[in-house]
Amino acid sequence: MVPGTDPQIALAEEFGVRNYAPLPVVLSHGDGAWVTDVDGVRYLDALAGYSALNFGHRHPALTAAAHAQLDTLTLTARAFHNDRLPAFQRDLAALTGTEAVLPMNTGAEAVESAVKVARAWGYRVKGVRPGTARIVVAGGNFHGRTTTVVSFSDDPVARDDFGPFTPGFDRVPYGDADALAAALTDDTVAVLLEPVQGEAGVLVPPPGYLRAVRALTERRGVLLVCDEIQSGLGRAGATLCTDLSGVRADLYTLGKALGGGIVPVSAVVGRRDVLGVLRPGEHGSTFGGNPLAAAVGSAVCALLATGEYQARARELGAHLDARLRALPGLTAVRGVGLWSGVDVDPRIGTGRDVCVALARRGVLAKETHGVTVRLSPPLVVTHDEVDVLVDTFGAALGDLSRG
Repeated sequence: MVPGTDPQIALAEEFGVRNYAPLPVVLSHGDGAWVTDVDGVRYLDALAGYSALNFGHRHPALTAAAHAQLDTLTLTARAFHNDRLPAFQRDLAALTGTEAVLPMNTGAEAVESAVKVARAWGYRVKGVRPGTARIVVAGGNFHGRTTTVVSFSDDPVARDDFGPFTPGFDRVPYGDADALAAALTDDTVAVLLEPVQGEAGVLVPPPGYLRAVRALTERRGVLLVCDEIQSGLGRAGATLCTDLSGVRADLYTLGKALGGGIVPVSAVVGRRDVLGVLRPGEHGSTFGGNPLAAAVGSAVCALLATGEYQARARELGAHLDARLRALPGLTAVRGVGLWSGVDVDPRIGTGRDVCVALARRGVLAKETHGVTVRLSPPLVVTHDEVDVLVDTFGAALGDLSRG
């Protein structure tokens, strides 16, 4: 888009793999809700790393924790204990009101871990016949891109040419409790779903859906596993999105914001009697629970323990939602907390067209599924910056309308 950007993009094209289709922007600095490209152009970051940057770029408390830990110990084999992991596990359990914490690195790893735990629980506790465990999932889901996870996706972009797929999953429409009830069998060990579907376009389920799912799983002796990798840790206006519905899952997968935008950190948290089915040597990760990640994770827990960021997401999210709904050229606005999915009138353009127009005007966002634009600015964004975001969105729509 600008002179200094092109050489960087050319270098990426020469040596990289095109598994992403980024906007032609090359970023080099970040501070709070703002980023700067290699030519010194500033942008308001309205994506925040798909919620990995809930606390903005280079939050001082998080960078301080990382800097301090870099001077002592960054990695040990899990053949030994380290002095940071136990405190992180305690802090995350306290924050989420859970009993046990299994640390990993990426969100997809956390989901894979939850799948393994649910199956082991099914065989060792529920008594499901060996090799028959099944997990019910929701249509439109996004839980990562590993082979097992894409096995139960219905997105052709995620699935095509990556089979054969892992068996053992039953997919039902998202938000349909009756369909989910019909899918439960004696071999079902878990229901895995997102409280709000992010990649699908910030789809919020009907009122009462999560409570109905919780009641069904309890009645049938089935685990409820909620993927809060995007929706959790403040994004939806609560520590866990399920808190908004008064629902407690048996297991949660967490990631993205848990690493503070500094290091990859994920975890499965939940009931000790469920996570406790794992035995030494059955599951692990070289970097999972490393001291650097644990130090940053504890600092993230400390930020969230005050409740400030959850409150900011609720208050600024309500303002964002109200202002977006007043814009012409949109066919739908969905959201929870500081997280919105906006559908653009296809006569104006695609979601990609809008994101390109936004970038030209200094705001970064990301499209999904054709006409939808996702907005998830850092929770450190100000009221005035939310206004900048919406004003720029309206101007970008105007640019496209005029051709």
